[in-house]
Amino acid sequence: MTDSITLTGLRVNAHHGVYDFEKENGQDFVIDVTVWLDLLAAAASDDVTQTIHYGELAEQITDAARHNPVDLIETVAERIAAVVLAHHPPALKVQVTVHKPQAPISVPFTDVAVQITRVRP
Repeated sequence: MTDSITLTGLRVNAHHGVYDFEKENGQDFVIDVTVWLDLLAAAASDDVTQTIHYGELAEQITDAARHNPVDLIETVAERIAAVVLAHHPPALKVQVTVHKPQAPISVPFTDVAVQITRVRP
């Protein structure tokens, strides 16, 4: 699996978090996704149907992150990985990073993120 499509810095405002004020007020999340697949057929044919349309992928990822508030960004990452694998048969493996740059932490920080990798069974 050496070929991949990467989307970096997708931004979505959502209402995830352990605390009530996070669910009430919402906050920005930043999402990075890499999908591994074989791009040889797409490159040879110059046909978008032989790959994953990254515009559609971006919409699916942000929709998955935006809806149904949960406590943990781990859950959001898992949801996104499941959507990618369910909707895109060419996807062999997916890595999802969910950043929470406004996390309620009492010390100065730049970013908090979780990263998961899932492989098609």
